[in-house]
Amino acid sequence: MKRIHRKNYNEPGHAHELTFSCYNRFAFLKAERTCRWLSEAINDARMEHRFNLWAYVFMPDHAHVIVWPRNATYDIARVRHAIKSPVGRKGIEHIEINAPDWLPRLIRKRGKKTERLFWQSGGGYDRNIETGCTLMKMIEYVHMNPVRKGLAQRARDWKWSSAGWYEGSRDGAPIAIDPIPSDWL
Repeated sequence: MKRIHRKNYNEPGHAHELTFSCYNRFAFLKAERTCRWLSEAINDARMEHRFNLWAYVFMPDHAHVIVWPRNATYDIARVRHAIKSPVGRKGIEHIEINAPDWLPRLIRKRGKKTERLFWQSGGGYDRNIETGCTLMKMIEYVHMNPVRKGLAQRARDWKWSSAGWYEGSRDGAPIAIDPIPSDWL
């Protein structure tokens, strides 16, 4: 059976709502250390790949980020890889050392190849955002995830989210948000 690959749309000026999940929906992002790794990876990737971060939320088993590439030419798949790869590598290393009994749950065999997966395979989801109206709806959707899942009463109360940043609470925010240009508002 031929495998279908999702096409990436690298349109200049578009923002992207990226969603990626932990392998088999394991709650790896429930651990503070893993969220720190992810926030560091996002900050490193935003410097290397020149994108603005407009919103994020880390849920126990998945993450959403809204990014806006500043370069006219970019590859959103490379951006996603730059965010996910270091976290996956650190996660697998941590499990090898501290919870080796978990390793069999992370193994997938494809033909002769054996892989250890931290993230669900594939790139996750990439939703292009072309208008300010869509952007605001996506930011609200991302921020309301912890409330919808019963993890927080108010979006701003979830530590690993940019919701508090939008409400002016920037003290202790894990990741700084870049301003949204006025032509998007």
